[in-house]
Amino acid sequence: MSYFTELGHQYIGGQWQVGSGSWDIIDFNPYNGEKLAAITVATAKEIDAAYDAAARAQGAWADTDPWERRRIFERAIEVIEERTDEFAALITDELGGNQAKSVIELVSAIEHLRQAMVTTVEETTVCSPSPEPGRTNRVIRRPIGVVTVISPFNFPLATAMMSVAPALALGNAVVLKPNQNSPVSGGGLVAKVLQEAGLPAGVLNVLVTDIAEIGDALIEHPVPSVISFAGSDEVGRHVAEVAARQLKRCVLQLSNNAAFVVLDDVRGERLDYAVRAAVSSRFVFQGQVCMAANRILVDQAVADEFTEKFVAAVRALKVGDPRDPATHIGPLINALQADAMRTIIKQALDAGATALVQGSTYDNFVEPTVLTGLPEDSALLRQEIFGPVALLATFDGEEEAIRMANDTPYGLTAAVHTPDLERGARVARRIRAGMVHVNSTTNLQDVTVMFGGDGASGLGRLNGRHAIDLFSTEQWISTRADMPEVPL
Repeated sequence: MSYFTELGHQYIGGQWQVGSGSWDIIDFNPYNGEKLAAITVATAKEIDAAYDAAARAQGAWADTDPWERRRIFERAIEVIEERTDEFAALITDELGGNQAKSVIELVSAIEHLRQAMVTTVEETTVCSPSPEPGRTNRVIRRPIGVVTVISPFNFPLATAMMSVAPALALGNAVVLKPNQNSPVSGGGLVAKVLQEAGLPAGVLNVLVTDIAEIGDALIEHPVPSVISFAGSDEVGRHVAEVAARQLKRCVLQLSNNAAFVVLDDVRGERLDYAVRAAVSSRFVFQGQVCMAANRILVDQAVADEFTEKFVAAVRALKVGDPRDPATHIGPLINALQADAMRTIIKQALDAGATALVQGSTYDNFVEPTVLTGLPEDSALLRQEIFGPVALLATFDGEEEAIRMANDTPYGLTAAVHTPDLERGARVARRIRAGMVHVNSTTNLQDVTVMFGGDGASGLGRLNGRHAIDLFSTEQWISTRADMPEVPL
C-alpha cells in the first residue's frame, strides 16, 4: 500500500475515515499528472466530530506528565529519521520540489519537534512577591485548549509542525487543515508520524476539505481558541476578520515581497557568494516560498558584474524531473499557478521590461526568468510573485536601496549583503520587515528565534517563547493562610 492510499483520508479521534462530502479532492503529481489520491471532502459533520474529539482528549493530554509528552516528540523524530528517504519521495511526488527541498523540509520538521521537546518541560510558573503580608502570588501558564492550524502547500509538513508541535507540547489539542494541493504531506503525514510516536487518539485531528464545502465553519466553530493560518494575505485578512468576531487569538503568516540588497562594497568572492545566495533566495522550490526574494536590488557600482554572474547562474539551473538528483527546478504546483506566472511575465514585458533570461513555459513548468528595466511605478515590483521569476533592479547608494526595499506593503523577510557587518545591521534596522538577514538568503529560519512579518505579511510571531505566548494563557493564583480584614 502506498502512503497516498494509506494517508489520503480524514483523521479524527485516532481513526482514518472517509469524509461525508459529495465530491473528492484529487491529489495530483504536478510533474507527470499522476493521480496520487482521491479524498472525499470533510463537511460540517466531520468538523464537529474533529472538534469534539479534540475537546474530549485535551484535558487528559494536558494532565500528561511533561516528560511523557517530551518522549512522544522524541519518538516522532525517530520515525522521520528512520524513513527520511520514503517521506522525501512522498513530498517530492506531491509537491514537485526537488529532492534537496524535500529533505530540507523534513529536517525543518525535525527541528520544530526538537524545540517542542524543550517546550514541554519549560518552567511555566512564576512566583512574585506581594505588597500585602501573608499573600503569595503565582502566575501559571495553562494550555489554551484547542488550536486550529491551517497550513499552505509549499512547505506543508514543516509549516504545520511550526504550530502543531508547540501547541501539543503545551498541552493543547489540535485540528489541522492542510492545503488542498498537499493533503498528505501537510496532513496525513503529520498524523501518521505523531500516531506512530504514541500521541493519544483525538489530540491531533486532520480535516481535508475546501472552503467551497465548509465556508467559515472551521474558524467560526466555538471550540478552538487560537487560529494559526499560513497562506495568502487576501485569505489571511478574511481569517483575521472572522476570528476577531469570535474573539479568537490569531497568528497569520502571509504573503511577501522580499528585497535582496547588494551594497556597493560587495566584491570578489563576496560578490560570487551574493550571486549564489540570490539564486537560492529566488529559485528554491521554483520560487513558491513566502520568504523568497522577489526583487534583487543591486548597487550600480557592482551591477554589471553581479548581473552577468547572476544571469549565468540562473541559466545553469537544470529544469526537469524533481526525482532526478540533478534537478534544480521542477514544476509549479498546478496549472493555475503556472498560468499566473505566464501572465506576470507578459505584463512585465508589455510594460517595457527586458528579459535577461526567459525560459520556455509548458504544462506546469515555467523555466527560470530574469526581468529588468521595469518602470519604478510598476505594480509588479510591489506584489508577491510566487514562482521562478526574478526582478532585477539597480540603485544608487544606501538611502535609495532602503527606499526601494521598503516600497511594498509586505514585510516578512529581506537580505542585505556587505562585508561591513555594522553597516549591514544599520541598513537592516531600517528595512520594514520582521526578519532581515545580513550576508545570507532571505529564506533563513531558526526554530529558536521568532518567525513573523510586518505589514501585509501577517500578524503575530511563532517559534520559541513566542509560540508559548500564543498557545497558552496566563492565570494569576494568589494564596494566603491567615484571615485578614477585608474591605467592605
